[in-house]
Amino acid sequence: MQRTVFNEEHEDFRKVIRSFIEAEVVPNFSDWEREGMVPRDFYRQLGKLGVLGMTVPVQYGGAGETSFKFQAALTEETARAAVSFGAFGVHTGLVLPYILTYGTEEQKQRWLPDFISGDMMTAIAMTEPGTGSDLAGIKTTAKRSEDGTHYVLNGAKTFITGGVQADRVLVICRTSPPTAENRRAGLSILAVDTSSEGYEVGRKLEKIGMRTSDTAELSFTDVRVPAEDLLGEEGAAFGYLANNLPQERLMIAVTQTAAAVGAIEFATAYVRDRKVFGQAVAEFQNTKFVIAECIAKVEAAQCMVDRALELHETGDLSVADAAKAKLFCTETAAEVIDKCLQLHGGYGYMLEYPIARLYADTRVSRIYGGTNEVMKTIIAKAAGF
Repeated sequence: MQRTVFNEEHEDFRKVIRSFIEAEVVPNFSDWEREGMVPRDFYRQLGKLGVLGMTVPVQYGGAGETSFKFQAALTEETARAAVSFGAFGVHTGLVLPYILTYGTEEQKQRWLPDFISGDMMTAIAMTEPGTGSDLAGIKTTAKRSEDGTHYVLNGAKTFITGGVQADRVLVICRTSPPTAENRRAGLSILAVDTSSEGYEVGRKLEKIGMRTSDTAELSFTDVRVPAEDLLGEEGAAFGYLANNLPQERLMIAVTQTAAAVGAIEFATAYVRDRKVFGQAVAEFQNTKFVIAECIAKVEAAQCMVDRALELHETGDLSVADAAKAKLFCTETAAEVIDKCLQLHGGYGYMLEYPIARLYADTRVSRIYGGTNEVMKTIIAKAAGF
């Protein structure tokens, strides 16, 4: 089906990103996977390309673009090529909205120039050992000093994307205990300088997929965080996190739908070239039926994504709608990518083929951003259950 969600400007941007991926990413991606992260200078390349500051206002050195669709087009191109830009998505898709929405003028002036150049990379630290989707259960604490000049941060985080290379991390912590009436009260966001004494990066975690996105354990032992690095109001973090979740889940839906599109393209090229019993695999009826089924399912997911993108553009994407998109698109991608790998036969299990990377990378999409079980709970609640 013809898509109408993107205009000519979006498509011109897409062409630039596609060329950049072909020239700068694809030839080096296997090396980055072996290293477990992209080179730090790559982020500076992205800065020069202008993609780190697309949505940053002009007065801070950005492009001032308000449309999320440029980010979506970029994400689609990386997913369809079965590559990634490392922790780029967290830096621009998760951290940046918090800074733009809740940062003070002084914080924006201080952080954004290096943010958009790639000289300062960021991450966000929510998940703790034993605390996944239950953000109200966060135990990391930050106590304000008696003179009010700083906080003393103690605790630990895990599964932090970009945590190895980050220069500043938004740490979700408890600045006051929860109340009996509200477990979500008392959470705050501190933008922590990773060079601070007592801040430590633990293990760089080994994952089955998304291997170029460095993922780390973090610990904080009496880390002094200046009071001016509090992001937003003290105790208001849970509301901030809830406000940003629809965009995060939309981005996951965009990514996984594009990955499924890429899987079909890889499988189609493979079955046309691969010969079995004297004929191309593409000539077997089963192959045609599998590809047809995958195409139909992915187009349904694409329609959902495009509708969600339009709702996001007008500010009408609800928490439940974003949950629906994440649930449906990630489940669809898992099914389609699995079928496309099967069409590759034994070669689909070999890492030299992009389909194997897509298969491994897509699995976590049903876990992060809130598990799909949590998505079902949100959808059911919106339906009155």
